[in-house]
Amino acid sequence: MINLTGQSVLVMGLGVHGGGLGVARWLLAQGARVTVTDMATPEALAVPVAHLNAAAAQLGTEVHYTLGEHHAEDFINSDMVVVNPAVRPTSPWLKLCQDLGVPIETEMTLFFRACPGPILGVTGTKGKTTTSLMLAAMLREAYPDTLAAGNLRVSALEALPNLTPETPVVLELSSFQLERIGAVGLSPRFSLITNLSGDHINWHGSFGAYAQAKRQIFAHQHSDGVVVLPATDVGPESLIWPLAEGYAGRMIVYDAHPGAPTEAHIDAAGNLRLGALTLAHCDDIHLAGMHNRSNALAAAALAYSFGVSAAQIARALCGFMGVEHRLERVRELDGVIYVNDTTATNPAATLAALEAITTPIILIAGGADKELAFADLGAAIARRVKALVLLEGSATPRLHAAIAHAALLNPHDIHGPYADFQQAIAVARGLAEVGDTVLLSPGCASFGMFRNEFHRGEEFRRIVQALE
Repeated sequence: MINLTGQSVLVMGLGVHGGGLGVARWLLAQGARVTVTDMATPEALAVPVAHLNAAAAQLGTEVHYTLGEHHAEDFINSDMVVVNPAVRPTSPWLKLCQDLGVPIETEMTLFFRACPGPILGVTGTKGKTTTSLMLAAMLREAYPDTLAAGNLRVSALEALPNLTPETPVVLELSSFQLERIGAVGLSPRFSLITNLSGDHINWHGSFGAYAQAKRQIFAHQHSDGVVVLPATDVGPESLIWPLAEGYAGRMIVYDAHPGAPTEAHIDAAGNLRLGALTLAHCDDIHLAGMHNRSNALAAAALAYSFGVSAAQIARALCGFMGVEHRLERVRELDGVIYVNDTTATNPAATLAALEAITTPIILIAGGADKELAFADLGAAIARRVKALVLLEGSATPRLHAAIAHAALLNPHDIHGPYADFQQAIAVARGLAEVGDTVLLSPGCASFGMFRNEFHRGEEFRRIVQALE
């Protein structure tokens, strides 16, 4: 545990949604002298700044701010810099810290150093939130105080006072968080990767760099470590396999496709199996789609390896009803179902949604570009979707071109792009007939029209609930 009493700590990136709020409050509680620097303006940060000032006042201290810009002296005069995951590794300010020998930490690296109990990490291109919460539900059957945090909008650091050496912690970890964790040689002892496909290429620069960041979830485990890996990503052409090949701990490979020869699999009778052991049955899973069966299988394999019984795993699955913003059924109106899948911010996630829904689909898609390939999604939309409503965004023209290239969807069935979300939803409603599903599953990032993907989902829910 790092002693922060009296230390000058610079928090780089409070975030307009308060992403750095939890770590800043925790630093204050540890007795650190906190300065916050963020390129966003004071007006944009008014809400998180107010919350942070209130926390500082309760502790009898104050926070110093440099907003709308960064100042070199803030970095030079700091004993430590705590970086928000949204700060790019190539930032010249981080280079300045490295040149000066100023330690660079993140909320997750601080948490890993301070956490007294076992950590179970979950990552992947899609499905990591659902899998993390499934895993946490399984663990709570045996360990009721289990914490789920990380990339779940829950501050892990602020939960530290409630943790004991026996408290399991499930962390959903993004590629950004893992990149920082791996840089200081840390991995959770128990880890799981749901899948690996292209995402955040605009950030990492290449698929190889993105995969390397994801691999950090098990790269620094020891012989007592456990990793659960998808069969599709451990073949000879996989970017995971070169590192996994020399792995010293216990590796469990899983595949939810019927008849798969992997250790964790689903048999012909629908049983989730780990070797010869039955952990649960597909009927216990209330979420639609093969991808959710895969998520459940992976979570069950890791939970059992941690010590949760098969009966406890099955009971947790029976009670798990899904996660908001992920294939979330909002309402049924005039015989049409409205589904919020706003966290589908990449093509692979939207492909999974199209596979999971069996009714005719009116799809709302498009948004900001992350430099991902749309060929497979374009073909699936052209083949599977009844009508498409496009949202305005930098990626939308490329998505439209991929659909047009497939030449299966009538151009008259493509509408937009719309910069007005309410108008887009109204158009989708007008196109839908009894028995159809209006599906928000954008396949793209949200920036431009929305603050983030959660804002997009909340607006979808609000507008749909207000329909008469």
